[in-house]
Amino acid sequence: MSFTGKVALVTGAGQGIGYEICRQLALRGAAVLLNDRDPELAECAAEEIRWEGGNCLACAGDVSQIAVIESMVQTCVKEFGRLDIAIANAGITHFGDFWTFQPTQFEEVMNLNMRGTFFLAQVAAKQMRVQGEGGSLLLMSSVVGVQAHKNLGAYAMTKGGIQILAKNLVVELSPYGITCNAVAPGATATERTLNDPEYDQVWSTITPMGRPASPLDIAEAALFLVSPQARHITGQTLVVDGGWTAVSVQP
Repeated sequence: MSFTGKVALVTGAGQGIGYEICRQLALRGAAVLLNDRDPELAECAAEEIRWEGGNCLACAGDVSQIAVIESMVQTCVKEFGRLDIAIANAGITHFGDFWTFQPTQFEEVMNLNMRGTFFLAQVAAKQMRVQGEGGSLLLMSSVVGVQAHKNLGAYAMTKGGIQILAKNLVVELSPYGITCNAVAPGATATERTLNDPEYDQVWSTITPMGRPASPLDIAEAALFLVSPQARHITGQTLVVDGGWTAVSVQP
C-alpha cells in the first residue's frame, strides 16, 4: 500500500498503536501530523519517524478540546496543503467497579474517547468536503465494544458508541466520497501493557492465535481501511483480536 502524496492526521500517537500507524503511513509515503497530549512524547515520536526517513510533524494537544482539533487540521493544511486521512486513535481506559465508578472518571473517558472522536471526524470531514476529492476517516474502537469485559463498563460504552458512529456517518459522508470505518483491537502488547508482568502470558493463553497483537498487527489493518484498496468499504468495524471474541475466554 502506497500513500505517496497523501496527508494524514493521527491522534494519541506518541507511542503504541498510534505511533506505529504514523510510522507505517510515513514510511509508505504519507506526510503525517502526529498528535499526543504529551508534547515531549509527541516530538520524540515524530523525530524517530523522521530519522527513519518519514515526513512527520509533531502537534501536541488534548483532543477532547475542539479548539485543539481545529488547530491541528489547520496545521495540516498550512504545512502539507491538505488532509486526506484522519485517524481518531486517542483514548483513555479507566478500569473500575460499576458500583463505585466515579463521575470524574466517567467524564474523562467520555470526553476524550467520544467527544474527541466525534469532533475530529466532524472537523476533518469538513476539510475533506472543501477539498472535494474524498478522504478516509478511521475511528479506534475495541473488542470490548462487542464483548463484555469486567470493570470496563464506561470504556466499553465509548467503544461501542464509536462503532455505531462509523456506521451512521456513512449517511453523512458518502455523498462526498469520504469513507468512515473503525478498527477494534483486542489485547495488544504496548508500552502500557509492559507494566503488567502477567499480561503477555495471560493473553497468549486465552487468545486462539497464541499471542496478543503487536502494534504492527493493528497498524496494518488500519492502513488497509484508509487505503485506496478499501475505497468501497465504509461503515464497518474490523476486529483484530487473534480470535478472542470468537471464544470470549475472560482473563
